[in-house]
Amino acid sequence: MKFIIGKKLDMTQVFREDGTVVPVTRIQAGPCTVTKVNTEEKDGVKSVQIGFGIQKLFRLTKPEKGHLKGISIAGNQNVTVRNLHNFKNDNDLKRGDVFTISIFEKGEKVQVTGNSKGRGFQGVVKRHGFHGSPASHGHKDQLRMPGSIGAGGVQHVFKDTRMAGHMGDVQITVKNLEIVEIHPENNEIWVKGAVPGARNGVLYISTDAGQIVPQLVEETVSETKIEENILEDKKESAITEEKESASAEAFADKEESK
Repeated sequence: MKFIIGKKLDMTQVFREDGTVVPVTRIQAGPCTVTKVNTEEKDGVKSVQIGFGIQKLFRLTKPEKGHLKGISIAGNQNVTVRNLHNFKNDNDLKRGDVFTISIFEKGEKVQVTGNSKGRGFQGVVKRHGFHGSPASHGHKDQLRMPGSIGAGGVQHVFKDTRMAGHMGDVQITVKNLEIVEIHPENNEIWVKGAVPGARNGVLYISTDAGQIVPQLVEETVSETKIEENILEDKKESAITEEKESASAEAFADKEESK
């Protein structure tokens, strides 16, 4: 069994040699580090926990620091992995092993698991595909209503009756996605079709066949690169604050002019 953690970048298209156009999803996956190995004798299950991403060590709690003690990225002891996930394991892996997307091959079929986009509270038309009521002859405000939710004699509503409610933000697995291209220099894997989730969402890629061979990753992580990855959110929040302050000043000017 082969597996890896990645994040969704975006979608694009690839032209095959025969001219057909293939829609693909670009996924940045790996390098991943083994953070824990579970055995049936000790833990009751044979699995392995791997980590992906970059975060500074000072952001962790003390229990997290103890769990990830000795796990660094490219020899930098000030950073560690960010996203952790457990996979069933039949590979000969040990704590600290590192592997990249080179474990996969072009043309392989994989399954991708991720969280779908959250849609909030939605009605039955959008959530369950109800057709709605006819748009004429006195239906008025009943166009997107659910209609009857059951008979009156049973004195209760049956469980799992389709109604309005929270939609999205659930774990979805898409199977049998073909690997169209692999770009080891960018740690990118391109799979055919769409995968669940929004951009930058975490994805878990796996296949039942094959074995993982640990590799030596010679990539060095510079402080500049780390700062760029860590401070992206701060830059976005700063831009948002500037826009809000500008709009507030404009509103104040309008009030003064009145």
